[in-house]
Amino acid sequence: MKKNINNTFKNTGKTIKISMASIMMLTAVLACDEKSLLEPTPITSLSDLQAFSTPDRVLAQVNGLYSSTKSGQLYGGRYYIYNDVRGEEFLNVTSNGVTALQTWNHTNNSSSNEPTNMWNAAYLAVNRANLFAEGLDKNAGVIDATLATQYKAEARFLRALIYYSLVNTYAQPYTKDAGASLGVPLRLTGEVGSGNNNLKRSTVAEVYTQIISDLTYAEQNLPATYASAALNTTRAHKNSAIAMKVRAYLTMGKWADVVTEANKIVSATAPFKAGTGVANALQASVASVFAAPYTTVESIFSFPMGDNDLPGTQNGLASYYLPLIGIGDFSLNPAGILGNAAFSATDARRTNFVKNDFASDAGRFRLTKYPTGPVHKDFVPVLRYAEVLLNLAEAKARLAGASVDASALALLNAVRGRSTTAYTAADFATGTDLVNAILTERRIEFLGEGFRSIDLQRNNLPLPAKANIAAIPVTSPAYIWPIPQSEINVNKDCAPNP
Repeated sequence: MKKNINNTFKNTGKTIKISMASIMMLTAVLACDEKSLLEPTPITSLSDLQAFSTPDRVLAQVNGLYSSTKSGQLYGGRYYIYNDVRGEEFLNVTSNGVTALQTWNHTNNSSSNEPTNMWNAAYLAVNRANLFAEGLDKNAGVIDATLATQYKAEARFLRALIYYSLVNTYAQPYTKDAGASLGVPLRLTGEVGSGNNNLKRSTVAEVYTQIISDLTYAEQNLPATYASAALNTTRAHKNSAIAMKVRAYLTMGKWADVVTEANKIVSATAPFKAGTGVANALQASVASVFAAPYTTVESIFSFPMGDNDLPGTQNGLASYYLPLIGIGDFSLNPAGILGNAAFSATDARRTNFVKNDFASDAGRFRLTKYPTGPVHKDFVPVLRYAEVLLNLAEAKARLAGASVDASALALLNAVRGRSTTAYTAADFATGTDLVNAILTERRIEFLGEGFRSIDLQRNNLPLPAKANIAAIPVTSPAYIWPIPQSEINVNKDCAPNP
């Protein structure tokens, strides 16, 4: 039987579930070299037996899993946009109803396209990962057992990444009630029809348990390194899994676990670097991280974009932030981090990534981290070494309580010091002051990288007011996204958000 592609995301949840079974990894690539990951050639039709018939076709499906996860509706662009514009750092310029306007002004409902399309893209990618892992088990012997285990580890890494995005978008933060709130349905087996549509929502804690389980498996079975800088950036390796566990534990507020995991890839003293696997470390210049070929050792994991594998119209990051080469839907808010004294005029992140000299743009400040256009081929950063250092700094600072932890300050200054004047211990009267400085540094360092609303929510803070948009308190239904009505229609066990 042939399986045909269906990539339409505006259909009902039931149609999407059937299409997930129908496609069976059909965004895979044919070639086995690095270019295949950058520019995959879509397969439009493939039989069950053919899908696992040769090592090349199995690898093609692995690359297809990455391609599915970096859908423009997910990690190819929009997931980042949504998390950033829900915060206060950006102002809407175009009032374009199809480019995150409802997300920016908090008016999404259960039938809105933005939460529906992202949900469908995420579960489509999850189902592909599940089907792939099951297909490997059913076709043992096509590839070496060790390689098959590695491929399953890559699938589980991507599944963990996707579930992290889902639970932090459609559910209450873990830190609200230790994960007791409703999370999202945990689909862990491949679906080949609509018979298993009904599945209740797991709790937030249960979703995180699965995320950590997948990442632990990935850490144990992924390679330490690949043969090139390109693959060390665009394929998951052991350090990628560890860094993602650090992020997950930070979002859960499990500070001791953050320290335990981060210590695996962060040396005890400066200059901080990974002692095993890929030699991940900060770059001397932050600008180099966002410049072609995007493969510095600071990039622990990124999604590449190529001529044949672009995020799609109105999905790419540059399209949202830059006029001329994109639509430029969002400018930087002068009252956001741009107006914070900690973000000085001479900060390298400001001089390199903030500009207000675009023609016919009314002097607006624009984020230029993603400058490639009109075809948007900037790599999408997922995990950077700078994040691991700031995650570890925050965890250590919080564990120290009222004291100013010297090692946390050193980690903060490793990131801050390459771009602007470092802090001294005299700048902080208490440990709380240090924590606040780390949180501010995250706003500067990760501007436009999809962190802002998650950082607000894990700290149980309201989504701040901006322009004419009122703040969203933690008790508001708009604080998290609604479960899509299309899912509720076909999954009778899936409860909507209150």
